[in-house]
Amino acid sequence: MDKKTPLLRSMEALNKQTLRILRLFGNGDVKCVRTSVGPEQEYFLITKEMYEQRRDLRFTGRTLFGAMPPKGQEMDDHYFGVIKPRVAAYMEELNEELWKLGILAKTEHNEVAPAQHELAPVYTTTNIATDHNQLTMEIMQKVAAKHGLVCLLHEKPFAGVNGSGKHNNWSLTTDGGVNLLSPGETPYENAQFLLFLCAVIKAVDDYQALLRLSVATAGNDHRLGANEAPPAVISIFLGEELNAVLEAIETGTPYAGTEKTQMKLGVNVLPKFNRDTTDRNRTSPFAFTGNKFEFRMLGSSNSIACANMMLNSAVAESLKIYADRLEKAENFEDALHEMIRKTIKDHKHIIFNGNGYDDTWIKEAVEKRGLLNYRTTPDCMPHLLDEKMYGC
Repeated sequence: MDKKTPLLRSMEALNKQTLRILRLFGNGDVKCVRTSVGPEQEYFLITKEMYEQRRDLRFTGRTLFGAMPPKGQEMDDHYFGVIKPRVAAYMEELNEELWKLGILAKTEHNEVAPAQHELAPVYTTTNIATDHNQLTMEIMQKVAAKHGLVCLLHEKPFAGVNGSGKHNNWSLTTDGGVNLLSPGETPYENAQFLLFLCAVIKAVDDYQALLRLSVATAGNDHRLGANEAPPAVISIFLGEELNAVLEAIETGTPYAGTEKTQMKLGVNVLPKFNRDTTDRNRTSPFAFTGNKFEFRMLGSSNSIACANMMLNSAVAESLKIYADRLEKAENFEDALHEMIRKTIKDHKHIIFNGNGYDDTWIKEAVEKRGLLNYRTTPDCMPHLLDEKMYGC
């Protein structure tokens, strides 16, 4: 209940402010807006016999000493491998047990590290998704025990290979099923989409410390910074096309559009197809992926409640500021355009589409852009007392 109540309150705050914005755009049919979440759950499976031999793993959840394995993660080939029969049987029973509880698992597959796997549920309303994820972690461990396996949810159980995260895919949806973060055919002309996009950009920039705090745990500190885990510096990935749109708005120059380029396959037996201009950046902590944002910093054992209540509250504050200004504006369209332009100008320093693992980026982020870099949980915790934390 300590997390359920503030999560529900954050959802209601976001619903209230989003409805104000939709009314300004002339949409009076929407009765409520809900955030929906799909938390991708990563985990390791090892045999019970192996687990019992490692006291460090049993007592701390991760290995503390020992030699590297003869076959590790050198080629990242486990991701593409066939699921082993014992693991497939586990996944099948896990699905059945989850379905009995109304939790719909969508995909199960290998992850990059040896013995690492992932489960992705069907998206649902945030508070329900939070409950489902808590149940999922519990059922995963119970079913593993029945198969002579141990399910490890520690963020970094083994040195030298990927850790496990929980990618929090977050979006805004009306009661009519309209995704407010889904661009139209012409994103440049889609003012409503751009307003909600800017609200998220502003919220993430204003409350970097709050979002970092929401995922700060001792286990997650071992994971962040490499091997598909984003760095501790929070930035937003938008992709080339959206980035060009925002630059055009800020500078007042025409936007010609980004052409989809064809993939060069090198063979003629497969059809040609276009490269997606919104392809995600796996090194980004907070990436726009077509019609949602993927917050990739959560650790695999974390509750998703904290991150989502922080994100909901921060975006609600951005929308409240926007609604207060637009409701008083004499010319709605002019005020809207100027507000979007100013948001881009004030917060563009948090947008980064490059390699988040590059040391030069961390230096640039902190020294030139003024972004925060709280590498460990002890670095984060004192900022719980920052006055700004209570603004949203």
